[in-house]
Amino acid sequence: MSNPLKKTMVYLGLADEEDVYEEDEVQQQPSRSSSRSVEKAAAPVTPIHRPAVVRQPAPSVVNEILTVHPKQYRDAQLIAENFREGIPVIINLSQMSDADARRLVDFASGLSLGLYGRIERVTSKVFLLSPENVAVSGDGTVAQADPEVAPFTQP
Repeated sequence: MSNPLKKTMVYLGLADEEDVYEEDEVQQQPSRSSSRSVEKAAAPVTPIHRPAVVRQPAPSVVNEILTVHPKQYRDAQLIAENFREGIPVIINLSQMSDADARRLVDFASGLSLGLYGRIERVTSKVFLLSPENVAVSGDGTVAQADPEVAPFTQP
């Protein structure tokens, strides 16, 4: 029993010492009778079937847009639940502290990336989360309505 892996398996109780010795003999003298003993020792394998990730078809017509004025970070749950349903969400962060607002923007960025959507800045503290089936047209520049652009500037 020179193989450390086999010794560890025996120590952990994952293999019997007899099985290890039989495998050592099989490796030393390959013959038809020893190949039969290896087949007996093999356990049946049960394949694991993972459910395929099925993305639900998004509705082709946008019936509503949700506007959220979060006051605390825990309001992110409302944003996530509606965005998962395919509803575009406008987030106005003007009522939040800068630290919580940054956390919420990071959360919204991850949410939009994970669900194949987009996040766009409308003003310095207003963001639009749009699902993958919603096209947003415009020039893509940030409207400079608020003089305090510094907290969320991106390079």
